[in-house]
Amino acid sequence: MSRLRFILLFLAMVISLITFNSLPIASTQAKVTNLNQYILPGERVFPEGIAYQRTTKDFFVSSTTDGTIFQGNLRQESADVFLSGGTDGRTAAAGLKVDNRKNRLFVAGGNTGQIFVYDTHTRELLGKFNNQKTSTFINDVAISPNGDAYFTDSLDPTLYKVSTNEANEIEFSPWLDLTGTELVYQSGFNLNGIAATYDGKYLIVVQSNTGKLFRIGIASQQVTEIDLGGERLTNGDGILLSFGRILYVVRNQQQLIVKVQLDEDFSRGSVVSSTTDPSIAYPTTIAQAKDRLLVVNSQFNRRGAGLSPDLPFTVSSIPAP
Repeated sequence: MSRLRFILLFLAMVISLITFNSLPIASTQAKVTNLNQYILPGERVFPEGIAYQRTTKDFFVSSTTDGTIFQGNLRQESADVFLSGGTDGRTAAAGLKVDNRKNRLFVAGGNTGQIFVYDTHTRELLGKFNNQKTSTFINDVAISPNGDAYFTDSLDPTLYKVSTNEANEIEFSPWLDLTGTELVYQSGFNLNGIAATYDGKYLIVVQSNTGKLFRIGIASQQVTEIDLGGERLTNGDGILLSFGRILYVVRNQQQLIVKVQLDEDFSRGSVVSSTTDPSIAYPTTIAQAKDRLLVVNSQFNRRGAGLSPDLPFTVSSIPAP
């Protein structure tokens, strides 16, 4: 073999080795930025709520078992404990929302009747409230454009409000008694998911047991059923208002995410599609991260009755329909 040929062969081998060694790095980066599931640590999590913080690409997930709040990131496969269960008397947690402007996390306390507000950076408890009711399930929360937070109660016909006054103090109030309105409470779980429109005019809510959607005027407090052309979204759980007038409704028992196109004044809507995914396991609610939906897999159907959950508990990431 000539000296020149040997040198050329050696250089080719070096280039091949460099190329080969660089492949795992590229592959790992692809996995980190395109995860389809996120792991929640623990064997009895049974998660319910989720909130996404756009500024950090973090998401928060609640445990109904003991009130633990987990924190994950879109680039990391596993979430960590953000707030331990039982902290501040938070023994259960359901719906969550983040106010991105003030870095505040709002937590619905389920059957404890409690509401919590935390700083997402320092974990400081900013506010804690209790509705002092025995038959209650504070289920979900929506944040209006001005920063006010509205909470549903699935068992008591009341909407609650948490706001900040001129002295920058966080206040709690029963905002709307639904008795006597078009929204009639019945046996079982009633109001569940809630969303605020981007113009700050309305709240959109789903009544799980009837499958109805309602529009509530924030200024007028007027309650109007949204005409879905005869469609019903029974077992509607968490909802998400996306791109102005696209509403996603999670139907937990059906394991479906229903896409609804609402009209300009949110008084009418039409069902566009129903989507599922093999990774979904009794989904409760969703959050949006760009063009993907983060879906909480609660596995509530495997709670009790001698059944064990399929571990680990997860959050799925699927393309938005």
